[in-house]
Amino acid sequence: MTGFGKATTTHAGKKIHVELRALNSKNLDLSLRMPPLYHDYEMEVRRMLTPILIRGKVEANIWTENEPGTTATTINAEAVVAYAEQLRIISEQAALPYPTDPWMVIARLPETISTQTEDEVSEEEWNIVCQAIQEAAQNLTEFRQQEGEALQQKFEEKLQNIAQLMQAIEPFEKNRTQRIRQRLEERLAELKGVDYDRGRLEQEMIYYIEKLDISEEKQRLANHLAYFRTTMAEGEAQGKKLGFIAQEMGREINTTGSKSNQAEMQNLVVQMKDELEQIKEQVLNVL
Repeated sequence: MTGFGKATTTHAGKKIHVELRALNSKNLDLSLRMPPLYHDYEMEVRRMLTPILIRGKVEANIWTENEPGTTATTINAEAVVAYAEQLRIISEQAALPYPTDPWMVIARLPETISTQTEDEVSEEEWNIVCQAIQEAAQNLTEFRQQEGEALQQKFEEKLQNIAQLMQAIEPFEKNRTQRIRQRLEERLAELKGVDYDRGRLEQEMIYYIEKLDISEEKQRLANHLAYFRTTMAEGEAQGKKLGFIAQEMGREINTTGSKSNQAEMQNLVVQMKDELEQIKEQVLNVL
């Protein structure tokens, strides 16, 4: 979701710059800065950028600068005459010497020299500005695509790690049934003189082992991993959906952890949680 795009163009001796900077955000938050001469076109710029940017906290900055030698300046004759008359009157009234070079004094006073400014934007100029905005947006999109390709590789790595860790649990899962049975029988043997129903013991064992069974969790987690990959392949604007899938993956991993009554299994669950946490952090960078 982060990115940067820039474009520069020229029109009638004027350089026009457009910069777009994007950071992570749940929704589109577009902050637009541009010269007062372009303010009437703000809504048009927003309509142009919204379908391209989709999400993110975006700063759009548009500014212009005149190329050397193209700025037209004029001398404000009325202001010069008025200043000269005021200097004469003040010199006489205050008994001060009249400046030997009054122009050097007057030239430093406000409004003696004015820079010619445009009052409106021509259709030709605005079309050129729009092209620059679109170019900057395209550059930002390409930047995001490069970041997205790197993220996809990272996601694939983390998904594969989670799948392998879940497979690594299976040997401990198969052995623990026998361990549970052995531990219970040893405890019962310690209760000397107490008779118990072997059939009832088997029923209770089956019930207890079924409560610890993680077959469904493994299957659902495998489905979520596959769905995450499928969603990545569907294209842009899938960030929120990927976030929801990651939450579901977390539920299955947490349930597996709660049913894991062996240290080796719990250690593997902790590693899965670590891999998933890295996925959740990077999902924030996805549109």
